Formats: sequence, structure tokens, C-alpha cells
Amino acid sequence: MKEETIKVTKNCPVTKCMEIIGGKWKTVIIYLISLEINRFGKLQRSCEGISKQMLTKQLRELEKDGIISRQIYAEIPPRVEYSITPKGETLFPILESMEKWGLKNDLDE
Repeated sequence: MKEETIKVTKNCPVTKCMEIIGGKWKTVIIYLISLEINRFGKLQRSCEGISKQMLTKQLRELEKDGIISRQIYAEIPPRVEYSITPKGETLFPILESMEKWGLKNDLDE
């Protein structure tokens, strides 16, 4: 078998995917929003160890990338809810594969 040199660039599809969902919190946030945990306070309580600033940053990046949408309700006080966009839903098979891998390769064993 001939050995090839593979260059990973910005155009690499795996790199592009990891730019969008990589990091400690984004996949967790997507998963929680998919479970209807879709308000800032609930998200923060569900992500043990995340700061308000980090949650805000991650939500803004996911919104900018079209993975989630943000709905502001004209109430007092204002209510904001997040939801998964159709583009974000295309990540579900990836997240399900990650879940299966994590269950199969339980690191606590």
C-alpha cells in the first residue's frame, strides 16, 4: 500500500466540523437544547462548571454558525429560548455516534 501524506487544511471537512462543534461545551449545549433544556438559566445549571461568560460565548458561536436559533419573547422580564435549527439537526447522527462510542468505551471501567 502506497503511503500518502495528508495535509489537514481549513478546507478539510473534519476540521470544519470541529471548528463548529469542537470544544468542551458545544456538543453538550446542542444535546441539552435538543432535550428542551432551552433557556439560559437551565442550560447553565445543566452544564456543571460552565461560567455565564463561556455559556454566552458558546451560544453566540452556535447561533452564528446556524446550529441554534434564539427567540426573544416580548415579555417583562424578557424571555429567551434557544432551539435547534434544521442545519443543527443534521448533527444528531454525529452526536448519536459519539454517544454510542462513549457508552462502548466507558472510561470509568
